[in-house]
Amino acid sequence: MHSGSKGKSRSKKPPSKIPPTWVEYKPKQIEELVVKLANEGNSPADIGRILRDLYGIPSVKIITGKKIEKILKENKISSEIPHDLLNLIKKAAKLEKHLKTNKKDFTAKRGLQLTVSKIRRLQNYYLKEGKLPKNWRYSSEVGALLVK
Repeated sequence: MHSGSKGKSRSKKPPSKIPPTWVEYKPKQIEELVVKLANEGNSPADIGRILRDLYGIPSVKIITGKKIEKILKENKISSEIPHDLLNLIKKAAKLEKHLKTNKKDFTAKRGLQLTVSKIRRLQNYYLKEGKLPKNWRYSSEVGALLVK
């Protein structure tokens, strides 16, 4: 009866699991494109967006059978810290910098608390999964160093 997506627009995944016939690229060519775009400094999300918008590739996984992250890992290009965690750390560092100049911005302070909480939850998950080193811990100093 009630939907949680009221008023929110989202992109739709391709309905079929079969590779589209109109895509001109072969799986090997797509993997080479992914590696080339990663070497240019693009994140996996940006790579997917570029492939969709500029090259007309709707989904890397449907055509190659591998996700972008897996292709990057096979070619030893992936970073040691997962991209979603890195993005949250960058957001927290930006909020901390903002709060140094705007000490009375309580809304930003609350946003920083929520962001740090998300970072800690994600850190615990990645530590359990073995995607982060066992001794890795988040602190604002670590965040400031990673952003630079």
